[in-house]
Amino acid sequence: MAKQSMINREHKRTLLAKRFASKRAALKNAAANQELPMEEREAARMNLQKLPRDSSPVRGRNRCRLTGRPHGYYRKFGLSRNELRRLAMEGHVPGLIKASW
Repeated sequence: MAKQSMINREHKRTLLAKRFASKRAALKNAAANQELPMEEREAARMNLQKLPRDSSPVRGRNRCRLTGRPHGYYRKFGLSRNELRRLAMEGHVPGLIKASW
């Protein structure tokens, strides 16, 4: 299981990204808009840099919903490989069976 502090930090990043999403999008559009004067675009870039770092959605890390493990993550299930295998062996994941050949 991952450290609780890391899981909480990731949760905080997700909330910040949601909170600043509209402001960040507006600033990015203004910075990329070629019709605006250069000074306004530069001001938009500077304001974008002043936003909190963790408000960027790129800084988020996919983690297992059960354990918080950051590696071996399957997006389709939202679980790490270890938990996915355990749940599949117990028959809790419909349609997923162990391969044998």
